[in-house]
Amino acid sequence: MPIATVNPANGETLRTFEALGPAEIEQRLAAAETAFRHYRTTGFDERARLLGLAADLLDEDRRDIARTMTTEMGKPLAAARAEAAKCARAMRWYAAHAEELLADEYPAPADVADSGALAARVHYRPLGAVLAVMPWNFPLWQVVRFAAPALMAGNVALLKHASNVPQTALYLEGLFRRAGYPTGCFQTLLVGSGAVEAILRDPRVAAATLTGSEPAGRSVASIAGDEVKHTVLELGGSDPYLVLPSADVARAARTAVTARVQNNGQSCIAAKRFIVHTQVYEEFAERFTVGMRDLTVGDPMKDSTDVGPLSGERGRADLEELVDDAVRQGASVLCGGSRPEGLDPELANGWFYAPTVLAGITPAMRIHREEAFGPVATLYRVESLEEAVALANDSPFGLSSNVWTRDADETRRCVRDLEAGGVFFNGMTASHPALPFGGVKRSGYGRELAGHGIREFCNATTVWYGPEAADAPARTI
Repeated sequence: MPIATVNPANGETLRTFEALGPAEIEQRLAAAETAFRHYRTTGFDERARLLGLAADLLDEDRRDIARTMTTEMGKPLAAARAEAAKCARAMRWYAAHAEELLADEYPAPADVADSGALAARVHYRPLGAVLAVMPWNFPLWQVVRFAAPALMAGNVALLKHASNVPQTALYLEGLFRRAGYPTGCFQTLLVGSGAVEAILRDPRVAAATLTGSEPAGRSVASIAGDEVKHTVLELGGSDPYLVLPSADVARAARTAVTARVQNNGQSCIAAKRFIVHTQVYEEFAERFTVGMRDLTVGDPMKDSTDVGPLSGERGRADLEELVDDAVRQGASVLCGGSRPEGLDPELANGWFYAPTVLAGITPAMRIHREEAFGPVATLYRVESLEEAVALANDSPFGLSSNVWTRDADETRRCVRDLEAGGVFFNGMTASHPALPFGGVKRSGYGRELAGHGIREFCNATTVWYGPEAADAPARTI
């Protein structure tokens, strides 16, 4: 895939970039190694100062970088501005909390004595250069939610971004440089996917994190495993959205529309499978379908647009194949099901798809088990909570889940039984720096964000002080 900015609203190639050659990659790996030797010794105050400056710059740049993101991958401009603002807030959150999240831990005195030590503690140390293989759908947020904790922990970052968002990728490198980070602390590698293996195998790269497709995750995990390097993977999702009899159906339906079409439906944590109890099915289906049908599809640069184009022609073709397969096998199209009509002629070559609701889904249909990465929802009717949970878990993925209920027993049972990295009640799944984020099953492993995320790329070092050891901590618990 060429490294290029191609406007998905009209198919126009705006700018192309040459991939880095072996010599240039070597220079960047050497710079990362040199930077880490010094940067790892800086204190939290200095790291927080630098990250705070980056956040300030991002706030100043918000409108311009939002237009770049929208131009490169098609998200509505308002959503792009919101993404930039969210990134700045996350930077400030980690700047404020990293020191406490990585504070030394002290075992109980009885356990210390039983180990034969005068004192003991657990100390968190950075690993080194972390390679981040990132996707295009949230081109700022996916990077910042890795980079902010990694940098605050004392690591350095190497970004291999998706090939269709090169200008956003280069902006990020420039942002950290302008904030005053030492050379080599954050570098963008404009390379194709074929270059990832050699970079990951390089001994100067300590670990990797990937957000993307299952095949990409398998590839990175296998290479890292062969090299015995730590990885965090956030892969696909086909999140269930359960609506149970006690739910506020009107609110559940309104939220469901946003949950499905956020980011033009191209989000791993977007709700995709809407599992509705028969007692409220008809009301929910009507409200949800009307909401999806009434969305405005068009130019993502206009604030009046709800749904912009898909990021690429292949992505739209994949979505069309899933919908066509379902329809051939008997699914009902409640709205959409095709490319939208009536668009501005200037958008004729754009990769748009109409918001779609499919009902009557069966296990024989591909869309029952495959992720629909676009504004397509599947609607299921169930007779009980047990059936709803079983259907929700009948997926190879387990990223997050949404449940609408006002019943305490149903709440407890869903927390206990749903196979997912998150359970969101009476609201839609969202990521926040204070909450750990990640999945189970084929949605990946490890966690981003919160204390879990910052400790993923740290060496939890056991420090044991025997009799007469110097500098033993006075603290005992």
